[in-house]
Amino acid sequence: MNRNGNILLIALLGVVIGVLLSVTAGRFYSSHRKFDGDYNRWRKLNLILEQVQSNYVDTIDMKKMTDAAVVAALSELDPHSVYLPPVDLEESETELAGNFDGIGIQFNVPNDTAIVLSVIQGGPSEKAGLMQGDRIIRVDDDIIAGTRTPQDSMVRLMKGPSGSKVRITVNRDGTEIPFEITRGRIPVKCVDAAFMINDTTGYIRLSKFTRTTYQEFTQASEKLLGQGMTRLIFDIRGNTGGYFDQAFLLCNEFLPKNAQIVYMQGLHRPRQDFNADGRGEMQDVGLAVLIDESSASSSEIFAGAIQDNDRGVIIGRRSFGKGLVQEPVNFTDGSGIRLTVARFYTPSGRCIQKPYSDGTKYAYDIYERYRHGEMTDADSIQVDSSEVYYTLKGRPVYGGGGIIPDIFVPMDTTRATDFYIKCNRKATQMRFASEIFDRYKSELSRIDDFDRLSDYLDSLHLDSKFLEFAENTDGIVPKPGEWEKTEEYMMPQLKALAGRYSKLDDEAFYRFYLDIDETVSIAVHCN
Repeated sequence: MNRNGNILLIALLGVVIGVLLSVTAGRFYSSHRKFDGDYNRWRKLNLILEQVQSNYVDTIDMKKMTDAAVVAALSELDPHSVYLPPVDLEESETELAGNFDGIGIQFNVPNDTAIVLSVIQGGPSEKAGLMQGDRIIRVDDDIIAGTRTPQDSMVRLMKGPSGSKVRITVNRDGTEIPFEITRGRIPVKCVDAAFMINDTTGYIRLSKFTRTTYQEFTQASEKLLGQGMTRLIFDIRGNTGGYFDQAFLLCNEFLPKNAQIVYMQGLHRPRQDFNADGRGEMQDVGLAVLIDESSASSSEIFAGAIQDNDRGVIIGRRSFGKGLVQEPVNFTDGSGIRLTVARFYTPSGRCIQKPYSDGTKYAYDIYERYRHGEMTDADSIQVDSSEVYYTLKGRPVYGGGGIIPDIFVPMDTTRATDFYIKCNRKATQMRFASEIFDRYKSELSRIDDFDRLSDYLDSLHLDSKFLEFAENTDGIVPKPGEWEKTEEYMMPQLKALAGRYSKLDDEAFYRFYLDIDETVSIAVHCN
């Protein structure tokens, strides 16, 4: 295996290392045993826990105590070295695995009731008879409608081992219908949308770097290349990262042979370089990469490699700033740690990890960016001018806190009228879209062509219906002139939410949103 082949063994959040360790403390010492001051032997922690167990006034939950000690110890490191109890570890691995065991539906909770947005074709729910628009009332004996049950709790109730059964009771057109569903393996897509914006420009939105990212991206790009794509807008805004090997493979699609993608190095990890092999299918495709303050980890590796090699243009706002590499260590009790073992560096030599010595400041970094005006003014971006690096063509770039885009796009706050803010607070738009589906589901659920969907939604006069809904349902009425300021921004949002109930699903959502997406608009017209 060559040097780059080793990337399949290293992941930012992912490759399971089969380390069989016990979480409990070792043998016990007598109460008169003295601490010898050698912190490197890690004995003080064991001694303290043993003393607590032997002498504390009340009964001790040693598992809870041990977990708390581990959490406290890791908190002295960096923000990304963490302990994961069994439930959290399972959820973390499931999220990035590209599949999970469940019933195979997507749902929204616009008004304290879960509404089925889509039923995955061939999945357990479709086989059992669940339909788009069903309101979920109960999961087994747990009532989840009208009880303010958190959405993540609903998901946990519906998930379960493949082959196990769950009873789902839904309200369909006023009738309660029970279903017994056998859970199965459900694929989770990470490519949210892939379509042509015009005759030559394609758009792909990627939500995370899971085990299936490269496969999904390749399928999407091949489809768009077949439709005439010569330029790609690759949207990784909000992408919180994931597996490193998938980011490497995507970089390899665009970069020429021997172009450096990234290198990693740590105190106990010698420098390891990762270069492109020149076999990528997208080397001749023009590229614009969209990032924002939530683009992190593997998405920053991708953006940094493209920027430093002058392969494409980076558009948006400064990325999150995570330049640390974690390896997992899993324990036999189902728990594990994610331990930072190295830093990654972009081809120019940048480490884009933002400072974390002040844990509180790190946690509230995004709020600080708002406070300093960085979200709306490029001149407010706090650049560490002492860390200047240069791209392949000699352009200056900076380290010390994320990828700074080549073209800055401010957050648009001009359209946030009082009417719009009030509607957002009450999720009026989402609940309106649900009502539109209830009224017109026989037509809406059959549409699989975007132009036909757009024409159909225009024929429904959503503007007047929405104003009526907002007033009658939530008591929200625009002030004189407010709707005229809000309409241009609100209508694509309403169409996007309603369009999700068609066969186009998320593709409809993102295509409608393009009309009000300034970042995409700049990317389309960028050479």
